[in-house]
Amino acid sequence: MPALSDLRAPAKLNLFLHVTGRRPDGYHLLQSAFVLIDWADTLHIDTRTDGQLHRHDLGPALPADDLCLKAARLLQQESGCALGADIHIDKQVPWGAGMGGGSSDAATVLLALNQLWGLHRSGEQLEALALRLGADVPFFIRGQHAWVEGIGEQITPITLPADTLATPLAVLKPPVAVPTVAIFNNTCLKRDTPHAIVADFLAAPKRFGHNDLQGPATAYSDQVVQALEIMQDRFGNSRMTGSGSAVFSWVEPGLIEEHTSASDAVSSFSPTDVGLADPAWAGRLCRLLPGQ
Repeated sequence: MPALSDLRAPAKLNLFLHVTGRRPDGYHLLQSAFVLIDWADTLHIDTRTDGQLHRHDLGPALPADDLCLKAARLLQQESGCALGADIHIDKQVPWGAGMGGGSSDAATVLLALNQLWGLHRSGEQLEALALRLGADVPFFIRGQHAWVEGIGEQITPITLPADTLATPLAVLKPPVAVPTVAIFNNTCLKRDTPHAIVADFLAAPKRFGHNDLQGPATAYSDQVVQALEIMQDRFGNSRMTGSGSAVFSWVEPGLIEEHTSASDAVSSFSPTDVGLADPAWAGRLCRLLPGQ
């Protein structure tokens, strides 16, 4: 039966994230720049003829009914397809990080099964299904750096400046997993940030805006505060991505070189580099994926 192997499901970072309002149904309205990075999960998907859907964890054990299975089940139900799938996932992107790892996996499953099952659904149709799984999932269906608005369904591809694409980012994930619901329900969350325009962002992508969810996340966990302070001290800038708990910093030329030998300059970053010996902390040096 048909199969697809070595499917990369990249994580994302929110270079900024503004909450601009709230709909009557309670959903928050956002503006953000989503970018894809080279920290990724890897999926291998085999077609089954019996209609069953199974996930096989090649790394850490995932929840019994994760977004991958929900995505496969939704596509199966909506299409009436009698085929099934074995989904093998090598999980590398931390969860509870605000990096969209689960959403990226779900989008990868939708795209792969659309091909393996011969459904021929359009990108627009897949995005509509993706939105039912989560606000971040449609972005990963597109697979491009994007300006994202609304509740995540308004996606406009953007072309980042060459110097931005060339600048690596250090990403640090504390042990704590921050629940998104707790952040959005926080009474201190600012929900009226003025609307921004793409041109202003593209004029200074590394410095633009802020993350409105960062304040509630730091109130939720001192580990987020610690991560922000560590990265600020090391790289001169730090910001949380999504609803946390991961934090990122732009690594400008010369910053890593000051702390490493010439032979491994701008080649790696890990929590131990900033004095964090606890293996529950995760981190690495990431690159933006090339513009699509």
